[in-house]
Amino acid sequence: MKKDIVLKFGVRIRELRLELKWSQEVLAEKTGFHRTYIGMIERGERNLSLRNIEVFANVLKISISELLKNC
Repeated sequence: MKKDIVLKFGVRIRELRLELKWSQEVLAEKTGFHRTYIGMIERGERNLSLRNIEVFANVLKISISELLKNC
């Protein structure tokens, strides 16, 4: 069964965060989101708005298309 896009996106955020050696707290601080929200995203429990996807792309310094790669 194909993974849900929300779960795939969460996995992608976690992969990118770990590549940067950032904790969830660091990512939360940089994005302005709460740490528990970051955890919920990474577990595929939250469906993000396009605006929030853009925030992650900007903080991670990648394009939205690169952020959504493999989702």
